Amino acid sequence: MKRRGYLFELIITRENLALAFQRAARGKRHGFAVIHFASHLDHHLALLGEQLRDGSFAFGRFRQFMIRDPKERVITAPHFDERVAHHAIMNICEPVFDRWLIDDTYACRKGRGREAAVCRAFGFGRTAKWCLNLDVRKYFDSICHDQLLGMLRRVFKDHLLLEMFDRIVRSFRGTNGRGLPIGSLMSQHFANFYLGWLDRFIKQELRIQGYVRYMDDLMFWSNDREQLLDVYKKSSDFLTKRLSLEFKAPAISQLTWGVDFLGSRLFPTHVELNRRSKRRWSLRVGLLSKSHRLGLLSDNALQSRLTALVAFAKSAGTKSWKFRSAMLQKLKVNEP
Repeated sequence: MKRRGYLFELIITRENLALAFQRAARGKRHGFAVIHFASHLDHHLALLGEQLRDGSFAFGRFRQFMIRDPKERVITAPHFDERVAHHAIMNICEPVFDRWLIDDTYACRKGRGREAAVCRAFGFGRTAKWCLNLDVRKYFDSICHDQLLGMLRRVFKDHLLLEMFDRIVRSFRGTNGRGLPIGSLMSQHFANFYLGWLDRFIKQELRIQGYVRYMDDLMFWSNDREQLLDVYKKSSDFLTKRLSLEFKAPAISQLTWGVDFLGSRLFPTHVELNRRSKRRWSLRVGLLSKSHRLGLLSDNALQSRLTALVAFAKSAGTKSWKFRSAMLQKLKVNEP
């Protein structure tokens, strides 16, 4: 794939910045920062364009908070004007990243996502006997800034864009030049791109057909357990030597026992929610039902939130449909 250039000027056009504002503001129209930005929209867009052009825009202004989903994570959310800048960049650069990635990578890509990854994984599992599950240890915290920027230079050649990438990556002051913040649009795409080099090694050098990656969760399928052990060894060597990362302990399972992947449990004949997802799903529906009974949640708000939860359970197949229906009936909640 040829390196792409002449993208920077497209990023800072008035039309692209306006589109970036619309996307950054989605679902946050009533927030103070969005209202303030929108109150003098033309001025703020022009100022943002000028600052991006002359390199004076300050990347790295973050707000941090903790979530537990289910384990504790520190989320680092950029200020709103920086979120607009990130969307402006990705409006133009996302197609370049997307064309560079292999087909069986599913995070941060339009028309893909979790449900498509689970569906593809189920397809591989119907004909294979064994499955290898790999997870990168402390992935976002361990990404090397210098190596990431070197990889970006192999795909993009626009020097103004590369300078901006450099400022974004180095704005997160991690440990020893490592780490990207969880919660940033650019971090998600950079992290997905970083492991794209491992994808290519797996597909082009190891020539593995049964393979799916969703961010730092990797799954392999084969009828030969020894082949999967060999894949783990060679992939681990590549990850350590070329990307300065390491895997957690590998998990090799027979598919008849069922394997967990992205909140689902995959069997050769069906897919269902895994135990942790069922527990979290029940808890969330119960909390929504209680909030509604106490008058803290309107009918419309309840239905809107339930729709997302029900869609998640529906993607996991017939057995999860039975679980979903039983739980909704027990909690006296109507299915949207």
